Amino acid sequence: MPAAHRILPAALLLLASAALAQPLDLAIVGGRLIDPESGLDAIRNVGIRAGKVAVISPNPLAAKRTLEAKGLIVAPGFIDLHWHGKDTSSDSYEAMDGVTASFELEIGTADIDAWSRSREGKSLIHHGAAAGHPPIRMKVLNDPGEFLPSGPAANREASPEEVTLIKQRLEAELRKGAVAVGLGVAYTKGASAFEIVDIFRIAARFGASVHTHIRFASSVAAGSQRQLGLLEVIAAAAATGASLQVVHVNSSGQQDTGEFLRIIGEARSRGMDVTTEAYPYTAGATRIETAIFDGAEQREDSFFPQLQWMATGERLTRDTFRKYRKQGGSVILHTNTEERVRLAVTSPLTMIASDGFDVREQGHPRSAGTYSKILGRYVREGKLLAWNDAIRKMSLMPAQRLEKRVPAMRAKGRIRVGADADIAVFDPESVIDRATYEKPMQYSEGMRWVLVEGTPVVDGGKPVPGVYPGRIVRAPQR
Repeated sequence: MPAAHRILPAALLLLASAALAQPLDLAIVGGRLIDPESGLDAIRNVGIRAGKVAVISPNPLAAKRTLEAKGLIVAPGFIDLHWHGKDTSSDSYEAMDGVTASFELEIGTADIDAWSRSREGKSLIHHGAAAGHPPIRMKVLNDPGEFLPSGPAANREASPEEVTLIKQRLEAELRKGAVAVGLGVAYTKGASAFEIVDIFRIAARFGASVHTHIRFASSVAAGSQRQLGLLEVIAAAAATGASLQVVHVNSSGQQDTGEFLRIIGEARSRGMDVTTEAYPYTAGATRIETAIFDGAEQREDSFFPQLQWMATGERLTRDTFRKYRKQGGSVILHTNTEERVRLAVTSPLTMIASDGFDVREQGHPRSAGTYSKILGRYVREGKLLAWNDAIRKMSLMPAQRLEKRVPAMRAKGRIRVGADADIAVFDPESVIDRATYEKPMQYSEGMRWVLVEGTPVVDGGKPVPGVYPGRIVRAPQR
């Protein structure tokens, strides 16, 4: 063997030793590390360097800064696959809830480049978005809706030429790195079943998961309609081979939540890539002017007090429903039961996702408290989930949902050497949600430290101002 080749292994060893000798930027010591990928649940010290997990050890670590985590749980940062923020104004509320990455995947965006530019360098946490069928349909059909369709994109069937244009624009956004496909069939009831299947075909070709609010899924719809909505998207996924995520199964399923979960489980047992998610609240929220409420004016009087106008907190009557529907705006729907919510969030099939939106301008507690509520109410108080099961639902499972198309997600949702140092450190004895329907702008409590690529965005239980370590997460461009 040439002398140079004999020297190379020794040189590599020296380089590796030098790298190990470099000081750690930060160490989290003495905490109970729960890693859902490896199954590790033990007292460990975690060393971080250059935004990555550099070492996991039972032995002491020296670092520029040390976080004493005795009595605390050290978990991967939570990944929210269902968020509707217009900007980064609510990042601190998500961070205080343990979230290190949030994604707009149900509705998505019609312009991933513009969407990304509006957040680049301004984000406390990571963000990503889907190529959105609803906003693209709105542009093609000239719909006047502010966020969701309220005109022709909601109610009119698209012409063949319009469907072609919708598909071309969707493909263009996927080529530019949108992480998934957003499909709000409940909001685009004019879209034919064949148009929806076309969207699934595109998603399958690009290896993108389809995140869908199913047709007819609302408190206004009859149970038989909701059932058809679920079967429609499962059939589309089966026919095309696309991956499917049914959003907020507790909200979409209502009294059929158990049967929805059963059908999804059966589809998975037959090899289909179908997943779902849930949030831990009995009330949903949406825009009152959307197609979901078409025909609701004819409902019985008892229906309307279930609706709460976000701007004032008032419960609606038939008259105020008509008034606000003409005006447009956000409404809370108090239509579910705690029994159904428990069934959904404790099912091994479900991830946890908030369906939240900007806290500063609208009010639903899920926008600020979803993850801490799971940990405080369902794990510690209710003992309905184990710590490791809850953490898996909030970190590893969401990362795995996206990582086929988005390789960057393989470094998130777990704590292992080489993974991104997106980490939540919380007190299992005090973590709890504080946001309510009346006071939604309340930070959760119990998150001691939250790190985004090694940078504290929550420090000592308080949000850190003026730091922007969050990145835009995109799929590789084609």
